[in-house]
Amino acid sequence: MEKRKSNVNIKNKRATFDYIISDTYTAGIVLTGTEIKSIRESRASLVDTYCTFISDEMWVKNMHVAEYFYGSYNNHSTRRDRKLLLERKELRKLQQTVKNPGFTIVPIRLFINEKGLAKLVIGVARGKHEYDKRQSIKERDDKREMDRIKRNY
Repeated sequence: MEKRKSNVNIKNKRATFDYIISDTYTAGIVLTGTEIKSIRESRASLVDTYCTFISDEMWVKNMHVAEYFYGSYNNHSTRRDRKLLLERKELRKLQQTVKNPGFTIVPIRLFINEKGLAKLVIGVARGKHEYDKRQSIKERDDKREMDRIKRNY
């Protein structure tokens, strides 16, 4: 069986700018047929997305998946809540971590694995202070300048 190489890689750039990510987990997502087709066309966004626990299950809220063009009346709601699939042990650990003040769970990256399944990389995060954000901007600008210098030589 031939493995498909998927180029779907949707990132939440705001998450790495606003938060310090400590742990990451890869979770599956429960999707409908038109949602996965839309994600395979890279028509999804993780802006303003967050994860929360509802009765010992983790849900991703406010994730935008555009309607599938050929979906007709079977189309999905664009910003519906979607269940995340993690092992029970990981869920318990995440639930304990989120109870601590200052910690939250944010989606970092949405991708399609080699089996064709949609996966969401989530991270345990703590909010950055203003001076941490200035440091991130400085590091990004320094990296950009180094790349510019390398290209000129």
